[in-house]
Amino acid sequence: MGFFVYLRASRLPFLTGSLFPVAVAAALAYLIDHTWNFLFFGLTALGVAALQVGANLINDYYDSFGSDPLNRNFTPFSGGSRVIQDGRMSPGQVKTLAYVMLGLGVGCGLLLIYLGRPWVAVIGLLGLGAALFYSASPVQIMSLGLGELMIFLAFGPILTFGAYYVQTGKFSLLGAAVSLPLAFLITAIIWINEFPDMEADLAAGKYHLVARLGLKLSRWVYAALMLAPFVSLFVLMEIFHLPDLIVAALIPLPLALRAVRLAFRTPPTDPEFVPIQALTIQTHFLTGLTLTLALLYAAWWR
Repeated sequence: MGFFVYLRASRLPFLTGSLFPVAVAAALAYLIDHTWNFLFFGLTALGVAALQVGANLINDYYDSFGSDPLNRNFTPFSGGSRVIQDGRMSPGQVKTLAYVMLGLGVGCGLLLIYLGRPWVAVIGLLGLGAALFYSASPVQIMSLGLGELMIFLAFGPILTFGAYYVQTGKFSLLGAAVSLPLAFLITAIIWINEFPDMEADLAAGKYHLVARLGLKLSRWVYAALMLAPFVSLFVLMEIFHLPDLIVAALIPLPLALRAVRLAFRTPPTDPEFVPIQALTIQTHFLTGLTLTLALLYAAWWR
């Protein structure tokens, strides 16, 4: 079993979903409190990345007994990593690796607690619970129609709130609010990835919100999720008084508009649906990058 099998199983390219919120929160701390603790930043980034990888692997493990064997519409972005279905790893190996990664995330949290951030215990438990119970039986939040909301909170307000606290030692509503653009977009990624999986998910009893709402209404929800981030930028400027430089995060808006337009006219089983998934991920990536750089630039020139 080679390195690239582990890389594929871990779905490392998706780590921007957790790492950009950490970067945005750290950039905000640098802007507001003029502080950037590189050790704390590194431990936070490693910890949340490990929890996300663990969550990805746990998801593959439980789906290997459910929807993944039934899924004929999997894409490079949905339907799991397929390492179990392709015979590259056994379910037991995937489960073991998942718990190793979750353990690494817990270890980073314990070290942060030791270094003087005791509330990481609470915030970290929320993250660990989300990573585990999104997929794990008997809870399987993803099957209850609550998975999308949990993703919004876990990869949005909870994550940036916690990362800001780690950097500053302070609790801040702004630390949670700054996540809004990325929280909407990470939910959009999960949402659009459920389109091609829907038939297999329904057959396996996974009743996520896309399955419950149907494709017609779910397309409109996707459009709202893709446009809400750009509206939230103005909320952050007007209500939370973040610098006007964050309008730089409007740069990915054309990608979002293109993705929405394609989503309304492309069947989820069509190969042309894959670019829509890619555009959604690219929108998240560029929004996270531009928002982080805008906050850092504002801090440097303050």
